[in-house]
Amino acid sequence: MKPRAIVYCESAFRTTHGKTAHGLVRRSERFQIVGVVDSSCAGCHAHDVVDGANPDIIVFENFQSALEASRRADRAASALIIGLAPDGGRLPASALHDVAVALNEGLDVYNGLHDWLNDDPALASLAAQHHARIIDIRRPPDRDQLHFFSGLIKQVDSFRVAVLGTDSAVGKRTTAWAIVDAFRQANVSAQLVGTGQTAWLQGAEYGIILDSIVNDFVAGELENAVYRAWKQAHPDVIVLEGQGSLLHPAYPGGFELLAATRPHVVVVQHAPGRQTYDGFDDFPLHPIALQCQAIELISQRPVVAITLNTEQIPANDIPSICEQIEKQTGRPTMAPLVQGVDRLITLLRTHQRSWESTCHPR
Repeated sequence: MKPRAIVYCESAFRTTHGKTAHGLVRRSERFQIVGVVDSSCAGCHAHDVVDGANPDIIVFENFQSALEASRRADRAASALIIGLAPDGGRLPASALHDVAVALNEGLDVYNGLHDWLNDDPALASLAAQHHARIIDIRRPPDRDQLHFFSGLIKQVDSFRVAVLGTDSAVGKRTTAWAIVDAFRQANVSAQLVGTGQTAWLQGAEYGIILDSIVNDFVAGELENAVYRAWKQAHPDVIVLEGQGSLLHPAYPGGFELLAATRPHVVVVQHAPGRQTYDGFDDFPLHPIALQCQAIELISQRPVVAITLNTEQIPANDIPSICEQIEKQTGRPTMAPLVQGVDRLITLLRTHQRSWESTCHPR
């Protein structure tokens, strides 16, 4: 049975800094989420705030009330997950109280930020006293465990789809999971290769936590994750989760993924309601057409579709905005959380069959 977990997201559940929590209330194959902590929207259900969230998950005023509610409902939490994703990945000092309370209650704490809670003597002592664990997910791996790029990617004969984005916290992972799920529903075996702590928390079998790895080994670790997924699971399709965006001033990401994993096609996730890069109001977002051109220039692979994050867009305007971007870029455009991904999967399967006929002629 999956461990039951409470997600800590104080003051961030309605913001992009709550994206780890957003992912967990949408899906987790590793945990059963039984509550979220954020006093700013206490009493809400998660799906009131996050599209596609589990409607049974309630947001609580504080950790203690969430824990007590889980126990009353006979589904007592055994873990606390830090669901924050602030700029710089640092844990707010205000969160330490709830972490200490959780450890005192014997709950394991899963921390995906850049502060190692195991290094805090008081917290480590509490964990030991109450037979709890602190799991610092983003702690860098031992150098002896890391892989340097070797060229093994050339052996991988699964069709590879990279999901990149025009901004950070824009929905790349959510769309990547939607593609995996839709392929599986179509009886096409598919695996996600995750690249961040949220994918791991959600239960991705394969992947890395990219920003915990020394730069010299990032390409090799990406290659190794894809190779392992291919060697062990033999999927028809591997979907690759992007990080940041190619032109983001603070979170430039995507080049390593394109260079090391050699995707066959790229899907670009975009938020047309944003005018500037997330968290950086003085930096205008580069136009979607330019970002697609940059991706294609670097990868020599086609951007075959654009998927939209529809935040700040009235529901009635979504179809016309999709049509507008499709005309502007010449690429099929859709909003997965609103319109589903049937059209996208049909398109990707067409590209997959074309690739198979070229690389594996019958």
